[in-house]
Amino acid sequence: MEFLGTLFIISAPSGGGKTSLVNALIEQLHMIKVSVSHTTRAPRVGEVHGKNYFFVDQAEFEQYQADGVFLESATVFNHSYGTSKNWVLEQLQAGVDVILEIDWQGARRVKEQMPCVSIFILPPSREALLTRLEGRQQDSPEVIASRMEKASHEISHYSEYDYVIVNDNFKTALEDLVAVLKAQRVRTSIQKQRYAALFASLLQEPC
Repeated sequence: MEFLGTLFIISAPSGGGKTSLVNALIEQLHMIKVSVSHTTRAPRVGEVHGKNYFFVDQAEFEQYQADGVFLESATVFNHSYGTSKNWVLEQLQAGVDVILEIDWQGARRVKEQMPCVSIFILPPSREALLTRLEGRQQDSPEVIASRMEKASHEISHYSEYDYVIVNDNFKTALEDLVAVLKAQRVRTSIQKQRYAALFASLLQEPC
């Protein structure tokens, strides 16, 4: 099925700057939304239920899984995350682009089910990644060490993505990300649907 909206998957190792780039992106472009995932982890300071995540307990999450609510779900750092399939489809059918911030495992599952455009965000170095994780002041040294250990495995899947953006200079990385989304919006298959009446009028035989 071809939708007017495009589904974008954006992945990165923790601390790669994915969320900051996505937040800046949605300030620049219209008709784009970030999917709000369900999660079993506790809210961080400043996070709001229904805006950042839908915070649920493990039993509720597992019931959603059993009912087929999720387009994809995964366990990351001992917490479960899931994406609502119906919400995503409704947005795409309405012509709204949707961003899924998920890992490579979730990306694989989504690709098996529907068309999408995948983007991987890379840090400029392991040193920069560590500095960013420490600078967030959200995790203990043990958690940071675990995230660094996992980062190499996550990055090893970069070749499975359509685009790779190195987040060295934030402004440049954002420009690259915006360019990818804008290019997808003018694909022939999308424009054919969006401007069906225009094509019909332009292709009329002259009298």
